[in-house]
Amino acid sequence: MASTGATAATRSLPMSVAAGAAAGLVAGVPLGIIMQATDVMPMVADLVADPSTGLGWLVHLFNSVLFGAIFAVLFSQWIARPGAAIGLGLLYGVAWWVVGALWIMPAWLGMSEMIFEVGDDQWWSLLGHLLHGLLLGTLYVLIRPMLARR
Repeated sequence: MASTGATAATRSLPMSVAAGAAAGLVAGVPLGIIMQATDVMPMVADLVADPSTGLGWLVHLFNSVLFGAIFAVLFSQWIARPGAAIGLGLLYGVAWWVVGALWIMPAWLGMSEMIFEVGDDQWWSLLGHLLHGLLLGTLYVLIRPMLARR
């Protein structure tokens, strides 16, 4: 009897991670559009190599998939219902705005004067991260049950 529960739990985590990764990828597109419109994509590429818009998109979408999977791992037991998933998605988006956009990215790029600095571009970034979180939570709730039926 214990092996049945263990088998279901063993299958459940990979399905949650896959749903989070897929939701993260789709949610990353509108955030990426905002980042490109505010000319941030070359800076994203600069985190790993020379600045270029194409590489910036690849890095951004990779991170979107990764952070979507992490969202599922951290919160899968609480995000089965739409309200909880959307609420946690919005909080997760704000958290990544603070940690990623306001702290890690400027620090990594040697722009210490920009750490936790909030100006017009950062408000656009917050909007994008909120949209990302909203879509991440919503899409996770829609995708996860489809994977469970397979």
